[in-house]
Amino acid sequence: MKLFSSFMALLLFLLQAVPGKGLPKDTLRCLGYHGFCFHSKSCPEPFAAFGTCSRRQKTCCIDTTSNFHTCQDEGGHCVPPEIECLQEQVGLCPHSEWKCCTEV
Repeated sequence: MKLFSSFMALLLFLLQAVPGKGLPKDTLRCLGYHGFCFHSKSCPEPFAAFGTCSRRQKTCCIDTTSNFHTCQDEGGHCVPPEIECLQEQVGLCPHSEWKCCTEV
């Protein structure tokens, strides 16, 4: 019995050490875009809202002064991967698999 409880304690310790384990998908996506999760529905300056965190309970805010700009800030439109872009550009889209296009 002592061996079993020691094994379970070790297993729980190792699971806590895995980065990102147990975080909601929207929170992981926000952190992947170097965003921050705020309790309020609006983001303070110089941040811009970029989705949700904590299972839609918080707002994901990204820094507008960094190199990570949203697609709309750059004058583009976010489109799903099955749509072909005539001209693609750099910019963040709310869905990670979508592309930022200036012309479709």
